This record gives sequence, C-alpha cells and structure tokens, in this order.
Amino acid sequence: MTKYEFYDILQIEYQKYVEVYKPMKRVLLKLSGEALAGDKKTGFDEATCIGVANQVKKLVDDGLQVAIVTGGGNFWRGRTSETIDRTKADQIGMLATVMNCIYVSDIFRHVGMKTEIFTPFVCGAFTSLFSKDAANKALEEGKVIFFAGGTGHPYFSTDTGAVLRAIEIEADAMLLAKAIDGIYDSDPKVNPDAKKYDEISIQEIIDKKLAAVDLTASILCMENKMPMLVFGLNEENSIVETMCGTFTGTKVTV
Repeated sequence: MTKYEFYDILQIEYQKYVEVYKPMKRVLLKLSGEALAGDKKTGFDEATCIGVANQVKKLVDDGLQVAIVTGGGNFWRGRTSETIDRTKADQIGMLATVMNCIYVSDIFRHVGMKTEIFTPFVCGAFTSLFSKDAANKALEEGKVIFFAGGTGHPYFSTDTGAVLRAIEIEADAMLLAKAIDGIYDSDPKVNPDAKKYDEISIQEIIDKKLAAVDLTASILCMENKMPMLVFGLNEENSIVETMCGTFTGTKVTV
C-alpha cells in the first residue's frame, strides 16, 4: 500500500466518523420493552427506568433535544399470537407502548424533566394528539417527548414507527437501546458463536436480512439517510457513552 492509498483510506474512515458523531442537536431514542423490564423480562424494572432517566437528563441538561419511542415487548408481542386476529394483536401492542410511555414519562418527571406524550390516535386526557408542529414546539421548549402507539396502524412495528417519527422531526440520528449490545450476524441467544458488528451499513443489514430492525424500518432509514447507533440498554451509562462516541455497540451508516 502506498502512502497515498493509506491517506485515502484514512480520509474515508474519518468521514464516516464525522457523519456518525457530528455534533447532534436532536436525537430519537428507541427503548425496547424487554430492556425496560430488566432481569424480570416482563413489566417494569424501576431501577432500570430511573437509570435511563438520569442518563437522559444529563444529555438534556447539556442542550440535547430528545424524543423517545418505547417498544411493548415487556407486555405483549402480537406476532407470536396464533389465536387472535393480527390487527387486534397489533392494537394491543400499540396500547402496551402507551402504558410504557406513561410510566417512563412519569419516571422522567420524577428526576426533574418536563415531558409530553404524543399518540397518533386520541387517548382521552392521557396523551396529546401527534402533529409535527406540536412535537417540534415541545422539543424547543426543552421537553422530552414520547411517541406512543406506533404509527396507529397494524402491520407496522415500533421500529418502523420510531424511524418515521425520527424522520418527521428531522432528528440527527436514531439511538436503539436494546436488550442485547449491538447487531450480530445471527441471534446470540441461539448461537453462542454469533459475530457482533462494530460498524455496518444499512444496505448490508437489508442484504443480509439481519434482525436489527425490520425491513420496512431499514428501507426508511436508507432512503432518508437516518443513521443509527445500536447498543445495550443494560450496559453501564450506555446512553451517555453512545452520545460521547465511546460506546461499544454497533454503528449503522447510511
């Protein structure tokens, strides 16, 4: 390798770093429902939720605007049901994410943040009806906002709903806090020899059919150039570390 080739490679790698870690003003954080449950695997683990809230507060205090989407897997995974209609199963899943957001939002308030929950359907006095203008206004007021209820339609995952909202609010990146610490070439729960990726392109995720996020969410990310940072929620201080560029998860480039 000549020194010119070396400098070319160095420049490419530096550009990738800049694209992922450029100063961010607004991010969307996707929390998996299973991760919120901690070791209990169901319901809420309050210590985990308070830990998340304290980390997010550090970021908000530093001026970062944060929007949050939660999964519903700590209560319901509709795709595993073989006895009820898929539409009804997905509707139950949407309501599970509303419950999660109400709980986590109040934990955030407990540690000193202002919050607001948005849903794509009317939820009485529990939430506000989503609109881009209302969400942007809440972020600019310094609130942490929660997007519950997915897209409001069946057949779309919470990952797809999260990417859609990230695009709508023009987030700089999407942070995926999962029960596992990154993206693997196979399920590490099944295959102990699964290989973890430090960095991978969204095109590779699509081509290799990796289960980081579903196909619809992946294509949305690719078409709208939405980078992702995937990491384990239960890793110590993982949210703050991710934003500092020192995390040990997987960078997804676009």
